[in-house]
This record gives sequence, C-alpha cells and structure tokens, in this order.
Amino acid sequence: MGAQKAPSFFMTIEEEIKQSKFKSTHQKAVLNLLFTANWIQNKQKELFEPFGVTGQQYNMLRILRGQHPKPIPAVEIKSRMLDKNSDVSRLLDRLIGKKLVNKNQCPNDKRATDISITETGLDLLTKLDTAIHNLESHYLNLSKEAAKQLSDLLDKARG
Repeated sequence: MGAQKAPSFFMTIEEEIKQSKFKSTHQKAVLNLLFTANWIQNKQKELFEPFGVTGQQYNMLRILRGQHPKPIPAVEIKSRMLDKNSDVSRLLDRLIGKKLVNKNQCPNDKRATDISITETGLDLLTKLDTAIHNLESHYLNLSKEAAKQLSDLLDKARG
C-alpha cells in the first residue's frame, strides 16, 4: 500500500514555505515542527486577544489553576513554564494588575513570594477552556489516536 496523498485542502510544508527540497528528512521534520508550532501560537494569539491575555499569561494561569487552592512560589512557576525564557516577574505584575493572581510574602521565607490564582482568574480560564478545546480539536485536525501518537513522537524526539 503506497503513501496516501494529503487532501487538497491541506498544504504541505513544501507548499507553505515554498521549498521543494530539503537536506534530509530530519531537516524537513524540524522545519515542519517549527512552522507548525508558530502556526499554533498565532492561532492561540488570535484566540487570547479578546480575553486580554497572552499565551505566556495563559500558561501561567493554567499552572496556578493546577495548584489551586494552594499557592506556589514564583520560582516554581518559572520551572513549569513552557517558555523557560519567560520573564516571570513581568508576567506576574501584569496578571496582578488584571486581578487574575495574588502575590503574598512566603511565611517560611521572607525573600520568596507565594502566588495564587484569584476567582477572576479561575473564571477566565473556565471561559477559555471551551475556546482552547475547540482550537485544539478543530485546527489540529487529528483524531484522538493520532494526537496521542504525535505527542508520543514529540516526547521521543526530545528523549
């Protein structure tokens, strides 16, 4: 059985970046991965904009919701961020200004701060949950099995 041709409404990486040859299959895979990651980030940016948050802020709110009702030290948030180069202090200041998170001095360590999500932050995430689910299932255009396989392959690629 030969390889199936992609339906005509899908653009291949060759069509997207107008490049027909690659040095290797691995180079093509890496470029495809980078292109797709940027494509997803752009779709997320469009989705987040009406809610007044960025992708990094959304990531931080998700981390805090996972800890809720317990607070989490700010340094721990950085270690869990998808983008390890995130400026956590700046992101926190913006989320505090939007009343989506609270920042308190850690009772055990006066130099550390504990961060927790507010009810307003939880409400925002609840509104975003459906929109994110629709984005992920609609734009990725993958079955549950294919999405699991892709995730497993990405884990293996980093392994």
